[in-house]
Amino acid sequence: MKTVVHVFLIAAICVLAYFIIASVNKPLQFNSEQKRRYDATIERLRDIRTAQVAFRAEHRRFTSCFDTLIDFLKTGEFTILRVVGDVDDSAAVAAGLISRDTIRVSVLDSLFRRGYPVDSLRFVPYARGVEFSLGTAIVRAGNVDVPVFEASVLNDVLLHGLDPQLLVNFNADRRIRTGFAGLRVGSLTETTNNAGNWE
Repeated sequence: MKTVVHVFLIAAICVLAYFIIASVNKPLQFNSEQKRRYDATIERLRDIRTAQVAFRAEHRRFTSCFDTLIDFLKTGEFTILRVVGDVDDSAAVAAGLISRDTIRVSVLDSLFRRGYPVDSLRFVPYARGVEFSLGTAIVRAGNVDVPVFEASVLNDVLLHGLDPQLLVNFNADRRIRTGFAGLRVGSLTETTNNAGNWE
């Protein structure tokens, strides 16, 4: 009888130890995976911001369509003013030794590394084919109409598959800290200088 009790107690201790270790590891695993997904998504949102700013520089507006943005990156060109000579040298300017020329350069090659997967710009990392939400608006700031854009993804999409209760807690914390339960760059309601809510 004592042997049965001992075996039962040892089994109960092992099961209890397993649950204690699992309960400690769950938040650690959640935090590790959340950070990995956030880092990749922030990098992608920065790339979207870079592309949108370039698009606005050429077209005087942002775009709410990823097809338009990606096409611009693939086929668009910047006009760049090339100056030969030192414009601060008044003698060179007076002698006409300064020359100016405009050249066109590829947007994609100027902004991103060679081989950048531009077609994946629209997709949320780790979310299997889910696209970022992308929108544009005009916001009145003072007496000026300012074009703005926003690209975003909710944590429920980005962190799908992680522990549901830890995700609820994380979303509540993000709403308190940033006003948004996810990641976004820019804003459709205010001028933020295209800042991300992680900055």
